[in-house]
Amino acid sequence: MIAPLTGPASGLGIPVGNEVKLWPKEIAGEKLNVIVMDDATDPTQGVTAAKRFVAQDKVDVIMGSVATPVAAAIAQVADESKTPQLAWSPVALPAGKDHWTFRMPQSNSVMGYAVLEHMKKLGIKSVGFLGYSDAYGETWLTDFKPMAEKAGIKFGPVERFARADTSVTGQALKLVSANPDAILVVASGSGAAMPEMALRERGYKGKVYQTHAAATRDLMRVGGKAVEGTYVVSGPAVLAEQLPDSHPSKQEAIKFVQQYEKAYGPGSRNQFAGHAYDSITVMEKAVPIALKTAKPGTPEFRAALRDAFEHIGRTVLAHGVLNWTAQDHWGYTNDTGVMMKVVDGQFKVE
Repeated sequence: MIAPLTGPASGLGIPVGNEVKLWPKEIAGEKLNVIVMDDATDPTQGVTAAKRFVAQDKVDVIMGSVATPVAAAIAQVADESKTPQLAWSPVALPAGKDHWTFRMPQSNSVMGYAVLEHMKKLGIKSVGFLGYSDAYGETWLTDFKPMAEKAGIKFGPVERFARADTSVTGQALKLVSANPDAILVVASGSGAAMPEMALRERGYKGKVYQTHAAATRDLMRVGGKAVEGTYVVSGPAVLAEQLPDSHPSKQEAIKFVQQYEKAYGPGSRNQFAGHAYDSITVMEKAVPIALKTAKPGTPEFRAALRDAFEHIGRTVLAHGVLNWTAQDHWGYTNDTGVMMKVVDGQFKVE
């Protein structure tokens, strides 16, 4: 596994690393050997780790990263080496380049659908955009803008910032001046609080929406009162107990939360730890299928495991119902996203 245990995205990577420590010791009777590498939120370090995995360790699967630019870089290594990748970020790849890559998070378009439905319900007529200038920000912009415009919502201004930036004063001033009904902030972990704080400090009174990369307690820890009332889209895992009994993921989400919070304390649950938890569910379905074809540690097993991912069928996860196919390595339906609101420093289902 490769994750940002340090660097700007460490608020997402550390919970993933914590969940990995809770993984089982074996899958389908085969010992599970886990090698953990820190990409420091740097694509170059992610590629170095991935190349080591395939050249030296002969791994059967690469998991990671939670940072989209790093996951995209790792995907190239996965493709070239014919090694399956379970990405923990909603990484968009060029057509034909995700043959070996499967995403554990929901796609931006699936989550954007939930955001847009909520905006329509509130009667929002205009939305501004303040997001990362990297792959995560750009894919949200590419997916969400046409959806909003099709729904008759005026889109813009569009402002961007880098993950490492410590201030977005200029961008915030432009957005506040335009005064759209709502602003979509596209950032991750603790870094998602800073742009919203800047908007509030400059006097913005409208609605603020955050993406599923901000579905972590770091948003409230860093943002404090400035993020009260924020709308955040999430996978169901973070909201286990608040899900209706009819929700297909409720049981699995509660199992994840109980396991994780027994180890790390009340309120420690995290969107990305949930993806790491779900990765084992997927492996427990796919590995027995692949073992019928070949032994682990071989090119034949890696190819069989990749094929098995496409044929595991409907799989209930803590984060929704997944069904990968040869044509679709995303796998979630439009009803997967759950809208939350920050109320008294806690996430509440909308």
